[in-house]
Amino acid sequence: GHSLGEFSALVAAGALRFGDAVRLVRLRGQAMQEAVPSGVGAMAAIVGMASDSLEALCKEVSREGDEVSPANENGGGQVVVAGHKDAVARLCEAAKGRKARAIPLDVSAPFHCSLMRPAAERLQAALAEVEILPLAIPVVANVDATPYRDAAAVRDRLVRQVTGRVRWEASVQALVAAGVTRAYELGHGRVLAGLCRRIDRGLAVLPGAAPGDFADASAR
Repeated sequence: GHSLGEFSALVAAGALRFGDAVRLVRLRGQAMQEAVPSGVGAMAAIVGMASDSLEALCKEVSREGDEVSPANENGGGQVVVAGHKDAVARLCEAAKGRKARAIPLDVSAPFHCSLMRPAAERLQAALAEVEILPLAIPVVANVDATPYRDAAAVRDRLVRQVTGRVRWEASVQALVAAGVTRAYELGHGRVLAGLCRRIDRGLAVLPGAAPGDFADASAR
């Protein structure tokens, strides 16, 4: 799953009970909103720069207490950055100077960056009170694009994800390397299907919102 979707993946893998996941997701959302005062943070999508070049540029424009960093590596040349509002603005101007596109995002908070540390601490405390069940199948972590399947790893990856970047491109590449040839996008929309096609056109991604959609797809 992408960001919040990692909780859904853990429910599907049997690690989290549905009710526990809903409570954790609610707390996580509230904690993220309360971690940063309104108007302090920002996010932007940068298109047309290599991830390593963009990361170096983030470090170049960041200052003490006024920082920006990669938040989502979505693939297809698109990386979302997050951080302090002024640092994000500097990064956008610098990226444009390198012929990349910079698109400010209308978001309620700067997710997946160091500003979310208070939210990570609250989630860590909540996870300590939740029973983690054995995983029936491994889940690929957003934060490092590696599979995990034990309780300690579940808590660790979910906490680190709050302040760490979503390595979606590397996660999809890891699935393909493991032999996955078909994926299903649960819920409405085709956002992840589109991102996956940019990463590896050999991966068949079937979006659908109802059980019947997947029954039809599996018969193809």
